[in-house]
Amino acid sequence: MSEGTPVVKSGKKIFTGSVVSDKMEKTIVVAITTRKMHRLYKKYMVHTKKVKAHDEHNEAHTGDTVRVIESRPVSKEKRWRLLEIVERAK
Repeated sequence: MSEGTPVVKSGKKIFTGSVVSDKMEKTIVVAITTRKMHRLYKKYMVHTKKVKAHDEHNEAHTGDTVRVIESRPVSKEKRWRLLEIVERAK
């Protein structure tokens, strides 16, 4: 599965991205990168979206590759939840 490709399970989107920040308590910031083709120029452009995800046990750290799933609003900006850590940072 390529990075940024959504996987739908029971109506909830799942994205893979890398952790950019883990400085908050029980919260991580995940950068989700997608490639989209430009309509006119037919070139692939890279789009990066940063989302805040809920990490209950503070398991993920900066540089880790993680999978996040859509969830109910946890706070003002958190609408995602940590599903699993795919790869730890070296």
